Amino acid sequence: MGLYHFARSVCAAIFYPKYKIKVEGKENIPANGPLIVCSNHISNMDPVVVGITMKRDVYFMAKEELFKNKFLGGLLRRVHAFPVKRGMKDRQALRRALDVLNDNETLGLFPEGTRSKDGKLGKGLAGAGFFALRSEASVVPCAIIGTYKSKEPLRVVYGAPIEMKDLRERKASSQEVTDVIMKEIQFLLDENQ
Repeated sequence: MGLYHFARSVCAAIFYPKYKIKVEGKENIPANGPLIVCSNHISNMDPVVVGITMKRDVYFMAKEELFKNKFLGGLLRRVHAFPVKRGMKDRQALRRALDVLNDNETLGLFPEGTRSKDGKLGKGLAGAGFFALRSEASVVPCAIIGTYKSKEPLRVVYGAPIEMKDLRERKASSQEVTDVIMKEIQFLLDENQ
């Protein structure tokens, strides 16, 4: 068992009972092929929650600052995270993300780019749309509902893959595609709260 699978097992054993995690819509996650999972972002723990509730390995971008510490950076790389420079075009991170999709793996994205301060869904950045347009990946919306403090269960809801064919054929802009993705995440939030 590699470090990723070991870490996922350990985190699942801790997180599921601690946050009473309930997962819905796992049947919406394609078993193979390139996949982009786009979720709202309410906590630093969201990548762990998405990682343990998916039946596939998930690769995440993480802010470059986290990789400055050699130990932490090495650990993050071994659990499928890779650095991204925030606030600028980072060609290396873009290439790495596209490589993940070209290898038929799963890319986890938080299109808002940062955690929500008030729990409400913010505007999505164009990056999610960029990856959706530059690949043949299925795009699955995800909503993390609840708080990490409440006695209520934390719910993770995966929606049906978003129909991308028309958007790709008519060469929609990256921002337009991101807006469609965000609309689907908001729909999951509205339907399940």
